[in-house]
Amino acid sequence: MAFYQCPKCKKVWQYPVEKCPQCFLKLEKLKSTKIGVVGISKVQIPTMFHQKTPYFVLLLEDENGNRWVQKSVKEYKIGDEFKIEKTKDKNGVAIWRIKYDILEAIEKVVELIGGLELNQDSKILILPTLISPKHPYLAENTSPEFLETTIEYLIEKGVRPENIKVASQSFDETPIGVSAQKSQLLRVCQEKKVLPIDLAEKNFVKKGNFEIPEETLSSNLILNLPIMKIGKLSASENILKILKKENYLGLKYLSSDEEITKNLAKILDNIFTLAEADRIQKSDGFCSYLGLVLASFNSLNLDRIFFEVTNFRNLPEILKEVKIENIPILGRGIEEVKFKVEKYG
Repeated sequence: MAFYQCPKCKKVWQYPVEKCPQCFLKLEKLKSTKIGVVGISKVQIPTMFHQKTPYFVLLLEDENGNRWVQKSVKEYKIGDEFKIEKTKDKNGVAIWRIKYDILEAIEKVVELIGGLELNQDSKILILPTLISPKHPYLAENTSPEFLETTIEYLIEKGVRPENIKVASQSFDETPIGVSAQKSQLLRVCQEKKVLPIDLAEKNFVKKGNFEIPEETLSSNLILNLPIMKIGKLSASENILKILKKENYLGLKYLSSDEEITKNLAKILDNIFTLAEADRIQKSDGFCSYLGLVLASFNSLNLDRIFFEVTNFRNLPEILKEVKIENIPILGRGIEEVKFKVEKYG
């Protein structure tokens, strides 16, 4: 858990106040390294966002004496050390709840999944969900807040803004620039001084049955940035925007999106998915709050975990092959964040 401290008066906040209200200085982020359990409550009564009982509410304390509460399905004893396992298994999926700060959640899931090798010379291609000219509150496209925070994370890790590109293309009649402007993603690129590009205008190269832009070959990391939607393969299908439009339509005539996704994953091995699941779009188009960030190098595993978290049982055929028990799950357990968003599904 991150806390924020004034460098002068040393007052501490649990949420990211921009400046100390007394000293007017920028707060410093404090990260917990050693966490202990100092209190436990067992909950037996279900609520809207905590539908499965029993579970435990832990009072945790770090080495600096800062305290907070956290839900757990695992039982602890007072005095136990609270540890969260990490993995370098690329099939793993990290889950973390956004409490006050999107940046903290992004940092946590990346850390849990083994970290990313980033430096000032790293070339990053960000692929947000950008499919229609809709306002951000409709949760149709990646939110400007999530894209902005992701770029801030990369810059904090030393990546130069000129090495970051935000890319997408239109697969319908709407120009991608119109969608980028309406969604406010273009504004984020301009403010953060990163380059927005239309992949349809770039050169494509042949790799197997696929035609992919040269930018993917020159990038050290392709950062898949989908916004998750109920009942959809949001993470895996967003990667398809890498393909040349004509190539995708030709493949789609012969194969399903699921088959294309599975085969494309075998060719592109430098894709890391950082999925936004804060406000999520339901199948009726309305939005619901889930408050999560998920991350994985395996987009199909991430989609499978999202279906499980949202209790959506009507699985696409490709996800029926993905067994939950074979997926390492890091951070928050599925039962800790599970929430049936829709009555049916």
